[in-house]
Amino acid sequence: MAQKKNNQIKVTYTKSCIGYNKKEAKVLESLGLRKLHDTNILPDNDAVRGMIFKVRHLVSVENV
Repeated sequence: MAQKKNNQIKVTYTKSCIGYNKKEAKVLESLGLRKLHDTNILPDNDAVRGMIFKVRHLVSVENV
């Protein structure tokens, strides 16, 4: 039986959310990003990708 790949994404908070919609700040918080330049490694799934899409102008994303 083949092993399932465990893909992960590294998300870094790069730009302040001040002046943007408050919902975007909540999305950043749900991604585990509290302060500027915080980094979090998250599973690569549809839910996480949807949240990243909402704040793509505030974060940088890398594959791990």
